[in-house]
Amino acid sequence: MKIKTALLAAFATASVALSGAPGVQAADLSCRTAKLIVPWGAGGGTDVVFRQFVESVNEAGAKPKLQVVNIGGQGGNKGAKEARKAKPDGCTLFAIHQSALTSFFNGRVDFTWDAFEPVALLTRTPAIIGANSGVPFNNVKELVEAAKKAPGTVTAGGTLGSTSHFIFLLLEDAAGVKFKHVSYDGTRQRMTALLAKNIEIGEINLAAAKKYIQTNELKALGITTPERNPEISDVMTLKEQGYDLIYGTDRGVVLPKGASPEVIAHYAEVFKKAAEDPKVVEAMKAKGTSVNYLGPKDYTAYFEKTFADWKRIAIEVGLYKGS
Repeated sequence: MKIKTALLAAFATASVALSGAPGVQAADLSCRTAKLIVPWGAGGGTDVVFRQFVESVNEAGAKPKLQVVNIGGQGGNKGAKEARKAKPDGCTLFAIHQSALTSFFNGRVDFTWDAFEPVALLTRTPAIIGANSGVPFNNVKELVEAAKKAPGTVTAGGTLGSTSHFIFLLLEDAAGVKFKHVSYDGTRQRMTALLAKNIEIGEINLAAAKKYIQTNELKALGITTPERNPEISDVMTLKEQGYDLIYGTDRGVVLPKGASPEVIAHYAEVFKKAAEDPKVVEAMKAKGTSVNYLGPKDYTAYFEKTFADWKRIAIEVGLYKGS
């Protein structure tokens, strides 16, 4: 009996050790390289963030290795559709943010975050309300005054159905104004339009726009953080200017629906290690982005709450086209 008990105890200990081992071998991933679909063009804000994480994952020796695959178009929805129909075998992952919610709200797609298996929330990038250098306003309060004088004429660039569009819908609702929305497929195209003065305002981020702000080629009217960013300390928060908008693009990783708990756990561990990599943390900080890791359970709760909160806002501003 003592021998049997000892064997059972040893087996239990070994089982616990294996279940908690890095990589979770029970996942049984068949591919040597897994693709991470980034639904935006190379060089944009989302692409830059995920390439940094993938580099860290691969340097740590994770198996399978990861490779970024850019599938741009349709405001991020082309890549989302590809990821959704992929096999749930752990060989395809999807880089996601709140555009998965807004695209559903405005009817561009008939699925949202729960068409996938949440793996890990990784980062938050606050929005900067940017403007071309020729506009007569220098902050959000002055922008709102201009928009009230000429409703529907101030041109706001953003990807229709994405976070860069939603921030201006939120501002419209908060300030009681109306902008003229112009759609661009990604950060780079929007930045080009701002610099060329084809649009007056657009959402920008510190990574893509810092040098243009410093050279006065672009104006930063306000930032959606609780406190000012020390990198651009002269830029007021929206809250300072009377608009209680705390906002950011929250980027994370999901798997196709039906991925096994072992596969989800494998990638959650892989990305947790990358989120703790000092090089990743510093690289994100330099881009005006914070690392905010959440595992599968907490990330699911995040999506549930955010979806409910944003659905309410989408209905209030007239964006919601669902049932």
